[in-house]
Amino acid sequence: MPMLAALADLAHRRSRAIAVGALAIALAAAWFGASTPSRLESSDNDFQDSSSESFRTLDLLSRATHVLPGPSLVVVAPPREARAAAAQLRRDPAVARLQAPAAVSRDGRLVLVAAWFRTHGSAAAPNVSQLARSLPGIVGGAALANEQVGRQSERDLVRAELIAFPLLLLLALWIFRGVVAALLPVAAGLLALLLTLALLRLVNDVRPISVFALNLVTGAAIGLAIDYSLLLVTRYREELARRGPGREPLRATLATAGRTVAFSAGTVAAAFASLLVFPLPFLRSMAIGGIIVAPLAGLVALVLLPGLFALLGARVNVLAPRRWQRAAERAARAEQRGAWYRFARWVMARPARVALGSAALLVALGVPFLGVRFVVVDASVLPSSSSARRADDTLRERFAPGLDAPLHLLVRARSPAPTIGAIRRLTGVSRVAAPQRVAPGLWTVDVVPRTGAMSEQTKQLVRDARGLPGVAATGRTAWYLDTAASLRNRLPLALALLALTTFALLYLVTGSLVLPLKTLAVNVLGLSAAFGMLVLVFQDGRLEWLLRYRSQGALELTQPVLLFAIAFGLATDYGVFLLSRIKEAHDAGLPNREAVALGLERTGRVITAAALLFCVAVGAFATSGVLIVKELGLGIAFAVAIDASLVRALLVPSLMALLGDWNWWPRRQFRR
Repeated sequence: MPMLAALADLAHRRSRAIAVGALAIALAAAWFGASTPSRLESSDNDFQDSSSESFRTLDLLSRATHVLPGPSLVVVAPPREARAAAAQLRRDPAVARLQAPAAVSRDGRLVLVAAWFRTHGSAAAPNVSQLARSLPGIVGGAALANEQVGRQSERDLVRAELIAFPLLLLLALWIFRGVVAALLPVAAGLLALLLTLALLRLVNDVRPISVFALNLVTGAAIGLAIDYSLLLVTRYREELARRGPGREPLRATLATAGRTVAFSAGTVAAAFASLLVFPLPFLRSMAIGGIIVAPLAGLVALVLLPGLFALLGARVNVLAPRRWQRAAERAARAEQRGAWYRFARWVMARPARVALGSAALLVALGVPFLGVRFVVVDASVLPSSSSARRADDTLRERFAPGLDAPLHLLVRARSPAPTIGAIRRLTGVSRVAAPQRVAPGLWTVDVVPRTGAMSEQTKQLVRDARGLPGVAATGRTAWYLDTAASLRNRLPLALALLALTTFALLYLVTGSLVLPLKTLAVNVLGLSAAFGMLVLVFQDGRLEWLLRYRSQGALELTQPVLLFAIAFGLATDYGVFLLSRIKEAHDAGLPNREAVALGLERTGRVITAAALLFCVAVGAFATSGVLIVKELGLGIAFAVAIDASLVRALLVPSLMALLGDWNWWPRRQFRR
């Protein structure tokens, strides 16, 4: 690529300017992006399709009544405290409607008080937090839950960074066996993080970004920048040992590893872009964040590191014990036939057995996903210590079933009486509230089901209610059904776009039609195993004691879609790392199996190290108090670990051995 050669020349000539410019940009980005976490919003609408019936009904009712159908704030308390809370809420000018008591617990010891605000969500959040602290009892509700999610996300981001960066530095020191070399990827990761926060603030001023995307996007920025830097530092040290200091090792590094980084960044960005087909603001926020982060991480690595390489030269290897330097020099020799080379040869000596065995293991790990169940985001994603979570749990455990998620029906009729009668006769109805007129010929009716929001009986009740003439439904169950339908309808298009863009980019890297198809197949196998692990850990709650969470008995509805796109892009990313070196060896005239073995020798340690560093960067969010962030952080870590071990070390070399020269079809035939 001429652009990469020009970049190498620029880095050689202007190395000091690049270093000083990067420092200035980092300081400016740190100042500008510091307020980003507090500016991002949290709302139930993040997970709803604005074209769905549930959202349109919600919007119509809120505009007609100036409040949302569901309460903004709830108080669960003994009768005396509940009366005091109700009296205080009546005096609050933000409260438009109050139900006191709204319900009584099954044992009669607790009373539910429900309040509706004139404003809802983040606009009311500062007052909500202050009001909640002043009320007796357990305070919850949508407005408070949204505010607590935002504050929890800010705390989680700081904690994850404090955990991740020291670990990343220690791991980089172990990988590179030198202080200077270890600091380079960490510096790139820090710059990528600061730039990501600054750019998210800019984008958020134009188009609101969901706060749920914050931690995961910043984790991806750190992980990708460090991965790309790892690849460049490793290759530069190889070229430095071969060619000596100067312009040539820079040119060689960017012509090889730099090209790989450019294609990898494009692959990850394309994977994130596939999420744009889904109409949910949360998924689109993740898509926008990923489209920003992947090229940004690549750009940081391709601009900052060559400048630092030129500035440091051979000093990239200083501040290391001599024993470590000798080990690094041995690892840097491309001709070395080390442990990864011998392992690849062992795999390719029995390719059919290894391929079948590793594929069977991946399928077995994925089997639990066949029993997956789904839920939508609510207060249960918060830690058990939060008041919104405790209020939600108390409603489910101590009050009548269905009270935590009533159906809100919109009836279009001159008189609602016939429709109300039909609603009462539906299976699964516990209680029907008196209809409220919101406009001429327009009525709202609240229905409490006999079972919980995610039960099959309540889902069928929503379908039956919608089947009545002139009835539209909203509420948690209706939201779930509409979101599931929206994801199901858009999924084929997203998968097709993801497959086509990945295929095209891999074809450009390899010149083969077979290798992209093989990569797509092994990526799917690896992801199925990650999905199975996610079900075991979060749906079945196998690690509650270790990760300090309480299982919802299901996965959040958007998690598989989001995990598939992100992890697929990362798996392809590591595939590009490996295939680029195999192709390089094959282009040098080596036979297929020798090229595969040498490619794995040259990248096995790098891919393993990159996966480990990325798992730390993203896996740090396993400490998050927000369950869906914890789910996705660990889900990505599972996918990356499985891909770097079972897939890249076993499945890929065994399949390439079985395919032989067909790996390079039709490129090989064209060369002939």
